[in-house]
Amino acid sequence: MAPAIKVVNSNGNGLQTADLVADFVADTIPSNAKKPFKIFVGYDPREDVAYQVCRYSILKRSSVPVEIIPIKQQDLRSKGLYWRERGPTESTEFSFSRFLTPFLANYDGWAMFVDCDFLYTTDFKELIELIDEKYAVMCVQHDYTPKESTKMDGAVQTVYPKKNWSSMVLYNCGHPKNKILTPEVVNSQTGAFLHRFMWLEDHEIGSIPFVWNFLVGHNKVNENDPSTFPKALHYTTGGPWFEAWKNCEFADLWVNEFEAYKEEMELA
Repeated sequence: MAPAIKVVNSNGNGLQTADLVADFVADTIPSNAKKPFKIFVGYDPREDVAYQVCRYSILKRSSVPVEIIPIKQQDLRSKGLYWRERGPTESTEFSFSRFLTPFLANYDGWAMFVDCDFLYTTDFKELIELIDEKYAVMCVQHDYTPKESTKMDGAVQTVYPKKNWSSMVLYNCGHPKNKILTPEVVNSQTGAFLHRFMWLEDHEIGSIPFVWNFLVGHNKVNENDPSTFPKALHYTTGGPWFEAWKNCEFADLWVNEFEAYKEEMELA
């Protein structure tokens, strides 16, 4: 049986928000406890189960305090933080709202954004240890051109420079350059500006090993090279929670994690 979850602040049932930023998520960590690392996870109602498993996989393995916060478009809209209309190329509800991460973290410290279709296989502490203060953001710098014309439940697949870089990003939220990411900018700027990190110079973007954003169906494992073993699987074109992708590569790992999650919930 999976170990008991140690740190849970936001349970996926909604964001406890009293004003625009300061109370975006209720803080249940005691004041004398070590400050948890904020992880903002993109949330789409069509992929609730993916979010739950992603969250569970992080919490189950993390040896450091973390606070997991779903970025729900409905909640952001109700608080006046998000108002742009959904465009034809947006495959999820968090296509653009993800870039509110530094704002939602009060432009303080480091925080991470990650898509909900991830499965973490390693202690989150290992990722935190890669942080380098000289960068504004850090991410896996994929050279990725998808073969498929659609992804997930039929959403159109788009191709652009730095594709999938924004699917998992460590943000240096207090970095001066990231303070440009206000709700006004996130709601008005183009997809190119945001997803290509055009508010930054290339030297301000740090690189993380690809195994922390291992693209299922694209990246490959070399059995003779442990450095290629995935630490975070990204089911970017679709995961086993969709009927069309139930037999995708690494589907068994996700299904096993889902079963462990369900068992944990039944015992709670």
